[in-house]
Amino acid sequence: MTASPTAPNTSIEDMPNSDAHDSSFAARVRTAVVWRWGAQVAAQVITWTSTFLVVRLLDPSDYGLFAMSQVVVTALAFLNGQSFATSIVQTKRIDDRRIGQVFGMLLIANIMLSALQFLFAPYAAAYFEEPLVAELLRVQAAIFLTIPFIAMPSEWLARKLEFRKQGQANMASALVGAITALFLAWLGWGVWALIYAGLSIFVSRAIGLMWAARFWVMPVFNPKGAWDLVTYGGTLTLCQLFWIIQSQSDVAIAGRILETHDLGLYTQALFLALIVTGRFIPPINEVALAAYSELHRADKPLGPYFLKTVRLVMMVCAPVYIGLALTAQHLIPILMGEKWVGLIPIVAGLAAAMPAFALHLICSPVTNAMGRPKVYLFTSIAGAVIFPVMFLWQINDRAMGLVHAWWMSAPLLCAITLTVTLPRVGVTPFALLRAVMPILVACAALIIVVLGVQALVPIESPFFALLLSASVGAVVYAATFWFGYREIVRETWALLRK
Repeated sequence: MTASPTAPNTSIEDMPNSDAHDSSFAARVRTAVVWRWGAQVAAQVITWTSTFLVVRLLDPSDYGLFAMSQVVVTALAFLNGQSFATSIVQTKRIDDRRIGQVFGMLLIANIMLSALQFLFAPYAAAYFEEPLVAELLRVQAAIFLTIPFIAMPSEWLARKLEFRKQGQANMASALVGAITALFLAWLGWGVWALIYAGLSIFVSRAIGLMWAARFWVMPVFNPKGAWDLVTYGGTLTLCQLFWIIQSQSDVAIAGRILETHDLGLYTQALFLALIVTGRFIPPINEVALAAYSELHRADKPLGPYFLKTVRLVMMVCAPVYIGLALTAQHLIPILMGEKWVGLIPIVAGLAAAMPAFALHLICSPVTNAMGRPKVYLFTSIAGAVIFPVMFLWQINDRAMGLVHAWWMSAPLLCAITLTVTLPRVGVTPFALLRAVMPILVACAALIIVVLGVQALVPIESPFFALLLSASVGAVVYAATFWFGYREIVRETWALLRK
């Protein structure tokens, strides 16, 4: 096997444990967060700008055909083996052979998925009664062949907390995809502009990450000695399955009962409500998994770091979602127009459930880093049971019934997750309560003052009403921390800075 100079032969004994290492570790975590978050924002700006321009060049039917093909691609992508690559971030024992074994697993899995999609394409086209879907799927089958060359260097860079190179490759691939989509749409390629733009993103990302990581390894197809990697990756794959059940059950249930208009209102409201948890938390979790894993390999207790992560994330998520719930009646008309006013109670209701959901989401990296993915599997199964049951129970109340299901499901799942997570990381419920109590107090003050201002100073203009409520809420939240918990402000600033 040929490995690059940067390919690892590391072990726990190789890791320094001096103060200098602690300082270096903190600096690497800070840089990782900045690059992972910043790169995602930049890539999203590029993608959204391209989408805004391309949509004017294509017909709705093009997007309909593309969506049909994406149903199949997304369903199969669940089995692409990304979780096996994640195992190299967490494991203590790492060498060229074990890396090659994971690479071999990914190659086998994705070659099989590519072949399966190619062969299944005519049946999918027959189901949708659109012959062109078969051709689209056959071309998109090539996407799976790029996955091993994306997942392996990406996870190896994550293990070393080198998110800068990842970010550069992701931004470059987003730019390649945007240019491809615009150019082909301008030439009149229709739906093929979307197909080849997506394919170009995967190909360019694979090339960029392989080059950035200098990850030139040969696959090993003998699984001997890699059972721990197989079980770890397989467990995370099961978690993804249960996550799909949990996250898709609302639309699957409501789609057969609600009218198209009501379902559209709910899905758009959920899209708005999940923007923070869908964009803010995943990058944090990626860095957290790598950071927790390195700390665990160095035999450091993870409890204190977990509490700091909880407080940092909740200091951002809780006031944002409470503010969204309080100002939805002003925000929706400004953001989406008067025809979307039906979103207001749905958005406000979903926002109220999201802080508990956010707290649930940030728990899995710490137990995964400790080599205990079964904890994540248990909570994933719990979510896959709780959410569908609640949706079925409340669906008679239409879209607001789904909101009521969120009110019950998110806190219940959060409580279950904390119950199984806290003992394993050495954190007591009282320690967690002490960590989040200042946030609870500040949010309570925010709610009281904003509701008071809205009642005493009614403003007809949605823009100025939103401006007043948002300004007052931000000032009250910041003032509560500054005058009541100044030491936490200083500690949080030091955490962000160092």
